[in-house]
Amino acid sequence: MKGNEAVAEAAIRAGCRLYFAYPITPQSELIEYMAKMMPKVGGTFIQAESEIAAINMVYGAAGVGKRVMTSSSSPGISLKQEGISYMAGAELPAVIVNVQRGGPSTGLPTKTEQSDLFQAMYGRNGEAPMPVIAANSPADCFEAVYESCRIALEFMTPVIFLSDGYIANGSEPWRFPSADDLKPLTVKFTMEKNGDKYLPYKRDEKLSRPWAIPGAKGLEHRIGGLEKQHETGNISYDPENHEFMIKMRDAKTEKVADYIPAQKFDSGKEKGKLLIVGWGSTYGAIKSACIQAREKGYEVSHIQIRHLKPFPKNLGEILFSFDKVLIPEMNCGQLSKILRDKFMIPAIPLNKVQGVPFSSGEIFNEIEKHYTNK
Repeated sequence: MKGNEAVAEAAIRAGCRLYFAYPITPQSELIEYMAKMMPKVGGTFIQAESEIAAINMVYGAAGVGKRVMTSSSSPGISLKQEGISYMAGAELPAVIVNVQRGGPSTGLPTKTEQSDLFQAMYGRNGEAPMPVIAANSPADCFEAVYESCRIALEFMTPVIFLSDGYIANGSEPWRFPSADDLKPLTVKFTMEKNGDKYLPYKRDEKLSRPWAIPGAKGLEHRIGGLEKQHETGNISYDPENHEFMIKMRDAKTEKVADYIPAQKFDSGKEKGKLLIVGWGSTYGAIKSACIQAREKGYEVSHIQIRHLKPFPKNLGEILFSFDKVLIPEMNCGQLSKILRDKFMIPAIPLNKVQGVPFSSGEIFNEIEKHYTNK
């Protein structure tokens, strides 16, 4: 199955029955698949007239209690950012798929790149953090998208899922999961008041707000783009409340770290001289390079990060356990800058921005150079 097809199948299995998008390479195959499959499961696919229209449809659907998704590619996501920011402020659940391609602007439409990590992390106006998840292979798209849907529903937040042209158009054999293999994603809509009046922004232990169907008697509330008053959801221009809500939404995003797996090693020892950190489609090249390096006697370890915002809680401990941390990316060093900022480590970037993926040989040569101090 191709990566784009795995994304679509995961969305369907996660209960998504509304999908709004606009064609753009290399995402178009995904929405073609959705257009074919949605009617078969009682869902609806709409090709919007633009990326902006698509995201407007998404937050309208989420506002009335629907599981909904959209997708685009790099410049299309730029157009969606105002709507994504709206959803972050209103705290509505949805998954936004970005199949990255070469940029900037129209750039290299048919070529792959990983240059939208900064966009996913910081691309919205104001302080609007949200979870970011990346798949590492075509098959991994299924699990990563399903996980994105879980987090969106449990934490009442939009989630950005990152793929890229290499993953989207690549394919691999894998065992399709049965229904028994998938953890059900259930939604509990609020059916009664949670105070003397309904408080749409009163939070649970996950800092998630309740989800009520508009029009339910006694549960009237606002979900617009203006800042909300804590708990009541009333429009508020109070300076202290604004800062409180900004920090609360950030705290909710970071709270996701309590409900995701610890970072695991793909290969190698848990401490040593050299750690290779990857994300997204660099996985295969890094894995092959590490196998080759260990065959030559180099002690090198490898982790591939799926949860990019927030990071797994043990990531810092892993990074501090190695003398050097090498980060191959198809950009100018975005993850390396983020890790330097958060953990204050001298991360070493290995960058390639040519529209084509790394070869294992390129990464092996860099491993050999740093391991032998040449």
